Amino acid sequence: MDPILTIVAGATILTVIGIMSGGTFLLRIATHGSPFNALQKTFFRAGHAHAGVLVMLGLVSLLLVAAVGVPVPWQWAAVGVLASAILIPGGFFLSVLGHDPQRPGRAIALLWTGVVVLAASLLAVGVGVIVAGVAALG
Repeated sequence: MDPILTIVAGATILTVIGIMSGGTFLLRIATHGSPFNALQKTFFRAGHAHAGVLVMLGLVSLLLVAAVGVPVPWQWAAVGVLASAILIPGGFFLSVLGHDPQRPGRAIALLWTGVVVLAASLLAVGVGVIVAGVAALG
């Protein structure tokens, strides 16, 4: 694996500590009756869940493209999956900040940007892995 991508993977592992902290925040919301409305609670839960899943998917993508011998430039597509792990939860969290929002704010655009980045990155990772597999056949 490219040394820079190895550093990215290590740093990503450390972000799980932040995701764990978000879990304790959600636990406090659920058990102590915080002043958040239903929309905020729902979006906070969704943001937290997406962060955890997308970080793991990004790490698996990094390891997979490196393990099957995808050329280094294509390996960088997996970083897009990790970027979506910031954008999508960011859209969930930031779009419902404030006192008693009734609908998501403009920051919801981060979520949709993250969805596009995720789809494009997964397409590139998938094609890269398939191409590496076909090349290994010949």
